[in-house]
Amino acid sequence: MLQGIPGGYFHAAAPLLGEHTLEILALASEREHPLLAGDDDFLPVLAGVLREYGVEVPAADLYTAVWQNIEPATASLDLVRQLREAGYGVHLGTNQVRRRADYMRATLPYDELFDVKLYSCELGVAKPDAAFFQKAATRIGAEPAAILFIDDHLPNVEGARSTGMPAVHWRLVEGHDVLLGRLAEHGVAPA
Repeated sequence: MLQGIPGGYFHAAAPLLGEHTLEILALASEREHPLLAGDDDFLPVLAGVLREYGVEVPAADLYTAVWQNIEPATASLDLVRQLREAGYGVHLGTNQVRRRADYMRATLPYDELFDVKLYSCELGVAKPDAAFFQKAATRIGAEPAAILFIDDHLPNVEGARSTGMPAVHWRLVEGHDVLLGRLAEHGVAPA
């Protein structure tokens, strides 16, 4: 909801992967999931998936074309700034392998934009696990009930709610007016 891959993962990967793009991305995602809560490198895992399909594209090239092809959503970043101006604490909670988290820190404005940055690889647990939200609340320094969580993945929203954290399900394609309405339902209004 803060960022996306222009055209989506499939569009970015298809020129490199061809007819097995969906299968390769699905398997890569499945194998990436356990790495979201640690420091293991995803590139060797991705290289293994490519070998299984006989794809000779270097894993680093595919990774750059897909996982590092991040386009921030300007309207979302503007909303974060407006919420900060209105006096709200704003925090980033994201599932990322170490390589992508490091890339995001180096190339995107999130470190300066958010009060607390919560990358799953640093917390040692990934959304939607309830432990992610409990650790997040501890790092933020607030009770879960005092934190409004927003996410585009329904299982993550449900994971937050399981800890007593109010949560909103919202996808970028719904538009920011919809998000503003959902924030208002929780008494949150930007400056």
